Amino acid sequence: MSLRAQVAIAGAALSDMGAVPEGTTPAGLAAQAARRALGQCGLGVQDVDGLFAASTQLPWASVTLAEELGIRPRVSDSTQVGGSSPIAHLNHARALIAAGQIEVALIAYGSTQRLVGRAAASVQEVDPYEAPYRPPLPIAAYALAASRHMHEYGTTPEQLAAVAVSARAWARAWEGTPAAWSTTPLEIADVLAAPRVCDPLGVRDCCLVTDGGGAIVVVARERARELLGPAVPEVLVLGIGEALSHRHVSSMPSLTTTAAVESGARAYAEAGLTAADVQVAQLYDAFTITPIVFLEDLGFCPKGEGGPFVARGAIAPGGALPVNTTGGGLSFQHPGMNGLPLLVEGVRQVREVGRDVSLVHGNGGAWSSQCTVLLGSGATA
Repeated sequence: MSLRAQVAIAGAALSDMGAVPEGTTPAGLAAQAARRALGQCGLGVQDVDGLFAASTQLPWASVTLAEELGIRPRVSDSTQVGGSSPIAHLNHARALIAAGQIEVALIAYGSTQRLVGRAAASVQEVDPYEAPYRPPLPIAAYALAASRHMHEYGTTPEQLAAVAVSARAWARAWEGTPAAWSTTPLEIADVLAAPRVCDPLGVRDCCLVTDGGGAIVVVARERARELLGPAVPEVLVLGIGEALSHRHVSSMPSLTTTAAVESGARAYAEAGLTAADVQVAQLYDAFTITPIVFLEDLGFCPKGEGGPFVARGAIAPGGALPVNTTGGGLSFQHPGMNGLPLLVEGVRQVREVGRDVSLVHGNGGAWSSQCTVLLGSGATA
């Protein structure tokens, strides 16, 4: 049975973001975003019967969040595959809704990474083959891939920098709430002149470290129509793909091609769409190399041409493919795992901006887990 367009995202909201007060907890931020998302569609926490959450800070994320919200859902899921987790949760939730197991799925996330420090917020699994070299993870994994991409395809530091410059341009244009974290002007030369962190990546090639969270509410399409009424545009789930390829970068089959090739193909096939149909994309941008690789793997340009694609302004404001339209993890916010903020923006692009097809792609670990979702307006059903 096809799940295409059977469920809709009825609510999508962010928590407070940036630097939160002392005493704030990850579950508290997730709950704040959850109540905001539920309020958008006239629901309360008591209506939630499916609860989905993942966090590097909360090993029992969905159980902890249930306690925070004061609810006892019929189904809970704490699947943890890094920044792609909320898209995986969305895939699981829609199957449960279609099967009649739950009616209202809440997918939420919260992080106090800036407040407590990254080392305390994100414990790294130790790989015995990598540990003797003491790599500074996760950046070493992405710097390694960037170096290989440069070697194989001639990708340049200037092209990597163009990703950061594009993100900053989007952040400077952002007029929503919360505000973007970094909005000072940024040029290619600024990115290249920034201190190196792990060659070839410098400070401006790396995502922000902020606090925050987000949540979405998923229901059957018919239920969303009842809750929101005809005046609110539909946001339908057209297709989702999940894929895994490895856990640690030393086991990555290719340093320049990820499992996004598979997750994207599965999402496109279910939706009956191609990359050419996508009007806006939110691509996980923990580092400047990731959007370049994902643009290639998801079919927006041929393999090896991601660098020139971004260098000519294709993903910047006014470009052919708007990418990370808040400023993404590089300039807007990056609270630990950034999948849910990207999903919230993907929903906004359909509901408020009027896009018909919005793609959101999540990445987890050291290029390990890839999940892709295509969201569509009512016109795409």
